[in-house]
Amino acid sequence: MDVEAVVPRGFCHGVVEAMTLARNAARNPKTPRPIFVLGMLVHNQHVIEELRQMGVMTLDGSDRLQLLEQVPEGATVIFSAHGVSPAVRLRAEARALHVIDATCSDVFRTHQVIHDSVERGYFIVYVGTKNHPEPEGALGHAPSDHIALVTGVQDVAKIPFASDSPIAVITQTTLSQWDTEEIVQATVQRYPKAVVFNEICMATQLRQHAIYEASRRVDAVLVVGDARSNNTKKLVEVASRQGGVPAFRIDNADQLDNINLEQFKKIAVTAGSSTPSVVTRQVIRQLRTGTGSKNLEAETTTIEKATD
Repeated sequence: MDVEAVVPRGFCHGVVEAMTLARNAARNPKTPRPIFVLGMLVHNQHVIEELRQMGVMTLDGSDRLQLLEQVPEGATVIFSAHGVSPAVRLRAEARALHVIDATCSDVFRTHQVIHDSVERGYFIVYVGTKNHPEPEGALGHAPSDHIALVTGVQDVAKIPFASDSPIAVITQTTLSQWDTEEIVQATVQRYPKAVVFNEICMATQLRQHAIYEASRRVDAVLVVGDARSNNTKKLVEVASRQGGVPAFRIDNADQLDNINLEQFKKIAVTAGSSTPSVVTRQVIRQLRTGTGSKNLEAETTTIEKATD
């Protein structure tokens, strides 16, 4: 079996920055204890476990504002890379928490676009994923009667704004261009004067285009990433829907035995942007040699470059 290791893959700059902030906080004796992350710092259990071993606790749940009440006053709270709403920031300040903001710079830019668009009189159509922390934070950056979440074409007819309303269409950073294209087209058809802000981050786009191109050269695709990682899910979808090949998601090399890979002559391997390179390298090694170590902790877990 031939194995193609797709580049770029794995950690993006936003994940690297968030990991750096969290690790530095854990290593700094001056950081107020205990240390909590509001939600998963990034969507990967290997990362969460590493932080736990460093003494950083993860508060996982769908409502960040409610989760914040579990952080003791005077403790440290880290905002995840997905960003938070202004209401969460204000509540953390009111409770005198020590805040470390690990919001991805691309997500922060989206928040600014939403804020600026509302200031200019636009109503916001936010294209995103339901029950995901990034939209939860983004939706809070506009008055509730000025923003609507659209998850698919079926939602466009339900947008509550009048047909003559000034509309700004803004996308979640971790979607795919193929996902959003149909939704945006349907929205513009309903609101012909709508302005569109494609906020899909460059790291997401590069990884998706890379796996799309690779899928044309191989018989199947393996995507290494967490089940809750939106960008991981999108890589699987791009390979299967646009690339037209079987695509599988796995957490790590232990799950390779669950897939009948002997039927494929050539496989491409990529990883979600929150997947540590040590995990992906183990999968590639296992596929190529059958001797990949099953002990993840035996390998180096230092911060990897985004293309590693």
